[in-house]
Amino acid sequence: MSSLPFTAAGDAPAERRYDPRYDPLVAPDPGAGRAYAPTWWVASAGTPPADDGPVRGDVDADVVVIGAGATGMSTALYLAQEHGIAAVVLEANQSSWGCSSRSGGQGQNASGRLKRSQWIARWGLDTARALDREIRTGFENFAGLTREIDCDAYDGGHLYVAHRPEKMDYLRAESRVMNEQFGYRTRMLTPGQIHEEFCGEREAAGAMWEEHGIGIHPLKFTFGLLRRARALGVKVHPASPVQGWETIAGVHHLRTPGGTVRARRVAVCTGGYTGQQLHPLLRNKIMPILSNSVVTRELTAAEMAACGVRNETFLTDTRTLRFYYRFLRGNRLQLGSRSAVTGADAEAPEHLKLLTDAIARKFPPLAGIQIDHSWWGWVDVSHDMMPRITRPDPAQTIWYAVGYGGNGVSFSTWAGKRLAQRVTGQDAERAVFSLPIYDGPLEYPNAFGVVRSPLLAPFRRIGQRALYKWYWLRDEK
Repeated sequence: MSSLPFTAAGDAPAERRYDPRYDPLVAPDPGAGRAYAPTWWVASAGTPPADDGPVRGDVDADVVVIGAGATGMSTALYLAQEHGIAAVVLEANQSSWGCSSRSGGQGQNASGRLKRSQWIARWGLDTARALDREIRTGFENFAGLTREIDCDAYDGGHLYVAHRPEKMDYLRAESRVMNEQFGYRTRMLTPGQIHEEFCGEREAAGAMWEEHGIGIHPLKFTFGLLRRARALGVKVHPASPVQGWETIAGVHHLRTPGGTVRARRVAVCTGGYTGQQLHPLLRNKIMPILSNSVVTRELTAAEMAACGVRNETFLTDTRTLRFYYRFLRGNRLQLGSRSAVTGADAEAPEHLKLLTDAIARKFPPLAGIQIDHSWWGWVDVSHDMMPRITRPDPAQTIWYAVGYGGNGVSFSTWAGKRLAQRVTGQDAERAVFSLPIYDGPLEYPNAFGVVRSPLLAPFRRIGQRALYKWYWLRDEK
């Protein structure tokens, strides 16, 4: 059993309270044993599963997994289930503390920021089709897990909403690509059809519906992975951040507050919470982006009817800095979008207003509604907008799976399965590992897609601020 009590944002001792200003580009580590963010998922997940408490003394392990979110726990689960390896999982704060307790829970048939038409443009049709088969297989694996784990899963597809009439041509083009080149059965909907079949989203000028999409309670889901992994002998240690990393004669010495963990192999699954000091192989390779989310109070039957709610199918819109939203089990609305550029600015009221204004536009009957839960979290965006599940340096026994760009809810579990195969050397003769998401390390920042260099890293947030202004002008004006 864990020696740490389950703590929400305001319950913990001062040194373990939730830090809303945490910023992975600035902080040396995420803290040790900090409370969860005040999310709806934390409030409604029930008691967390047992863990093994913080590291106490020095430990030897065959494989260490860093990060106890969906990627880390699925990696540990598949290492045990398919390869007979009971890994040691090191978590800085509490189990599933990062993305897995803060995301929108939208399990899409996707990974990374690029659409399938962009895959074709970047790598050609043959590679794009192979990548589609891989990510679709991952989605099917995720779908199977949602049927086995109690996570409030709703298999209703995904509604991609045009927030302006001009965006309908873009959606029609994407629909044609998906149907004609990849064999999907998307369909285009009018505003009337959206209201008749899904909900009364008043901003929608139309939409593309795709059948592959499962909304989940992400924390219940990851807790389910954790229970399964521990049942197979996996050790999960919260409040055990890696605060120093030295490799001696091929053995990794991972220093935590409670002792040093020595391992032959290390799998890094830290997502948007990957700190700059963790390891040189990851420094300046991930751009953490803040995303805000809110959940309303419980809606009355009259409010649900006024919003025309037909089901729990999730929606995203066509803004570059997209809104993602859905009506949850229990009659609440969840909605999220982009947030501040830095952790220091995360609490500024304009970021919450962005979301409450969107609720008023999209669902006018809910204008001014009480917000019961408001939080933010870091999304792991790679500099070429696609994830990597790889061994970045063949000379070092280190692997990572990061860079989902906000589309990791479903693919993270498949990434964990593939990462387990790579850590155990089962990837040598698999053709799938020649795909771009497996073949090669994460890239350094780039200038206009031409020059790539770690020297550009200090300027990334200057560029981010400028891009946010440009995106707003393009999307709203």
